[in-house]
Amino acid sequence: MDFRKMIKEYAEAPISRHLILDLLSEYQRPNDKISELIKSKALISVRRGLYIVGPKTDLPTPEPFLIANHLRGPSYVSLESALSYWSMIPERAYEISSVTIKTSKLYKTPVGRFSYRQLKTPYYSYGIKNIRHSSKQSILVASPEKALCDKIVLTPKIHLRSITQTQDFLMEDLRMDSEVLSTLDTKVMESWIENAPKKSSVEMLIKTLKEL
Repeated sequence: MDFRKMIKEYAEAPISRHLILDLLSEYQRPNDKISELIKSKALISVRRGLYIVGPKTDLPTPEPFLIANHLRGPSYVSLESALSYWSMIPERAYEISSVTIKTSKLYKTPVGRFSYRQLKTPYYSYGIKNIRHSSKQSILVASPEKALCDKIVLTPKIHLRSITQTQDFLMEDLRMDSEVLSTLDTKVMESWIENAPKKSSVEMLIKTLKEL
């Protein structure tokens, strides 16, 4: 069996155990074969029942954001990871941070750490962008506006009460640039207020952005 040839079509996305078992259907003991593929680094297990191709195959691997989308779904990449993706903060986020409607969870995998924070619908569903990363990869990422709102509503002990305090949080704590912040769409953010956690903080954020 040429596993590389068999798996090539699926390599750019996380692969379910069901699919691998289907590909290995000619084997009497496919589970043993999966264990062998993991040991030889042809497959990497990112969590129970979900895999990506390993370095031995020399095939393209999924973008980490796509792994995050699949690892715990439904979810989308947000918070520091999305803020970094949109070049809104100077730091590169080494842990992939996502938002989910499920309970919060942290996965430590062979390909990195993936954290998930819970938000309720309908607020959860606002401001999600489907980004075409490659011909076979589309990733779900918070828009710049949603990533910033998520950061505020999910950061403990942050309650924005004044424009000065908000400016300090954005430009001193998060090290954001005022010119970048001034490009954000406050009208779309206003449409989220009714269902947003920390409504008053989101309102103060919008008020501050309008002053820039």
